[in-house]
Amino acid sequence: MEKECEERMLPKSFFFPLRSVPRSFLLVIFVSLLQMFNMQSIKLFPVLLLLTFSHACFSQQPTYSAAVEERIKKVERSLGEAVKTDDKPILLQDRMKQYGIPGLSIAVIKDYKIEWARGYGYADKETARPVTSETLFQAASISKSINAVGVLRLVQQNKLDLDKDINTYLTSWKFPYDSIKGKKIITLRHILSHTAGLTVHGFRGYAPGEKLPTVIQILNGEAPANSEPVRSMFDAGTRVEYSGGGITI
Repeated sequence: MEKECEERMLPKSFFFPLRSVPRSFLLVIFVSLLQMFNMQSIKLFPVLLLLTFSHACFSQQPTYSAAVEERIKKVERSLGEAVKTDDKPILLQDRMKQYGIPGLSIAVIKDYKIEWARGYGYADKETARPVTSETLFQAASISKSINAVGVLRLVQQNKLDLDKDINTYLTSWKFPYDSIKGKKIITLRHILSHTAGLTVHGFRGYAPGEKLPTVIQILNGEAPANSEPVRSMFDAGTRVEYSGGGITI
């Protein structure tokens, strides 16, 4: 995976698994800004902001151009708030203290490349090990939004169709339609909108050192996967049911 991310110009920090923050609270916030123009054309907004939070104190950081550093300051000094009370700016460091967050990592993607990445606080407070742009955090469901951006980009390039049978695109594994209670096909539109009627709400993940399953083992619920098979619960398009299993397809 690390080799693949390097080939795609995405640093290892993009995947964010935090390996050693004992007894910490991990909060993941993902902000994806997309601008949609009309039903025939989709324009993806060029900035994708990823934040993964885990308590306070800022570490030494790489430097960028003056223009990029200015944009970094806007992120650090201009956080939003649920209720507007005054014009006092909300600082990233203050918000970390408020929520008891030991460390966080931010990466901003512009034009499908990492424009800047920076870590704040501690990856391990007990040893004072700082978070850097290379600190690994668990991506978890943040990957769903990234996946959706990639799919929509391929749709925009006419390489995928949101309304075709998913088995049109699957090669090494096909969805077993004999498990469907109804007769409707499952499409990318169903999967991205969580209306495909598929099982597996979420995944527990795997600890460092545990054997990792292949994607096909996960889809079939085979060891060493620790989740059930991805199958149908109800006919596609009839209601919303969040499914990490569907996104895995």
